[in-house]
Amino acid sequence: MPVAANSIKFGTDGWRGVIGDDFTFENLALVAPVAAKVLNDTYGKTVDSPTIIVGHDRRFMAEDFARKVADVVSTVGFDVLLTETYAPTPAFSWAAKQQNALGALVITASHNPGQYLGLKVKGAFGGSAPPEVTKQIEALLSVKVPPALTPGKIEKFNPWQSYCQALEGKVNINKLRDAISSGKLTVFADVMHGAASGGLAMLLGDEVKEINSNRDPMFGGSAPEPLPKNMKQLLEVMRNHREAARGGLAVGLAFDGDSDRIASVDGAGNFLSSQVLIPILIDHLTLRRGFTGEVVKTVSGSDLMPRVAALHKLPVFETPVGYKYIADRMLATEVLLGGEESGGIGYGSHIPERDALLSALYVLEAIIESGLDLGDYYRHLQDQTGFTSAYDRIDLPLASMEVRSRLLQQLQTQPLTEIAGQPVIDCQTIDGYKFRLADKSWLMIRFSGTEPVLRLYCEAPTLQQVHHTLAWAKQWAE
Repeated sequence: MPVAANSIKFGTDGWRGVIGDDFTFENLALVAPVAAKVLNDTYGKTVDSPTIIVGHDRRFMAEDFARKVADVVSTVGFDVLLTETYAPTPAFSWAAKQQNALGALVITASHNPGQYLGLKVKGAFGGSAPPEVTKQIEALLSVKVPPALTPGKIEKFNPWQSYCQALEGKVNINKLRDAISSGKLTVFADVMHGAASGGLAMLLGDEVKEINSNRDPMFGGSAPEPLPKNMKQLLEVMRNHREAARGGLAVGLAFDGDSDRIASVDGAGNFLSSQVLIPILIDHLTLRRGFTGEVVKTVSGSDLMPRVAALHKLPVFETPVGYKYIADRMLATEVLLGGEESGGIGYGSHIPERDALLSALYVLEAIIESGLDLGDYYRHLQDQTGFTSAYDRIDLPLASMEVRSRLLQQLQTQPLTEIAGQPVIDCQTIDGYKFRLADKSWLMIRFSGTEPVLRLYCEAPTLQQVHHTLAWAKQWAE
């Protein structure tokens, strides 16, 4: 039996569930036609097309679930372009725009553990459907979409070709290829058994050294999220490369399960999150590419981002966590880039969608054109802004969703006035609770929309302060 329609909820980017529990063929057959109808109601007049893109990543039975989506969507009258292979989610967002389609329905659970699958809904403009669209899908799930008198047709397509061609045009691709083939820059890519597999080789050549490229629905026993705990092999590879005392620059890049999030490792073997990469990209794109526009950051983003933006006299806009909020802003005004702490970065020069492969190309371009290792580039920006900080995040599993509700109620009814011995001087609540403290640090407490997980974020002048504050927050939650 399908789950109750009102229990299917869209989080920060799509609907996700445990395979065989709430994510089933039956429930997907309930959601997909409604999603197609809402995409048509929202974008049908502007694109004048009956086509829906259907894509998938490399998760367990992802291609079978995608075929189910194609079948049920065509049954209610929509034409379907169904991918013939896995590809990054941003490739399907690009296809929606490039093919003048109503949008895309992508079978993926992004960075979640292997037992999860999900459905991401992309708009005709080439980005995540805004909150009002996903809320409309939820509201209509109890209303069955009738079969069409004339079913739509299903055609297969290769999503990689047009996507790679678009990305190649964003950078001096020959300069990147030459730097890699000549040994000036050595590139390691941890694709985490996910949909980025083969992508950099298509763009830059076989000299890119890819690891974890085989399909593994359990992702080696961890989640396909570019965090240090899941990147042990890449960190080891980078440190071994450094110890071999090889000449030239080196960088490690890590991609999540559907290749819309990125992290990096510098030549010294240090993990660099998007908290580091975004300031570097702001500087590079402004300084060397002459780009301009607003910098859009989520509330969990580093304070270094607005400081680097200020160096280049760029405005900054802050959103809740979730790339759909950034995409909304990118559609409303001229944006240089929009980025989130968890690794999603998108660009005003492309589509309003986070794109890890495009981010990788820009990161490589920043290294080659500056001649700096990523770690050195980051320290250079800290010197320029006079701002040095450390950052970390803990994802704390909770016993149940009931515990989550109890903690949330406690924050609402008993506001924190002191954290880790520091007075709270401000509390921001556009998404979760972000507390600014007297020692110029901040702690953010936020609950996952899809799992019983508490996310704790902290930035402070020193790593010792970060760990002290996070330990306090963990103790408070437990």
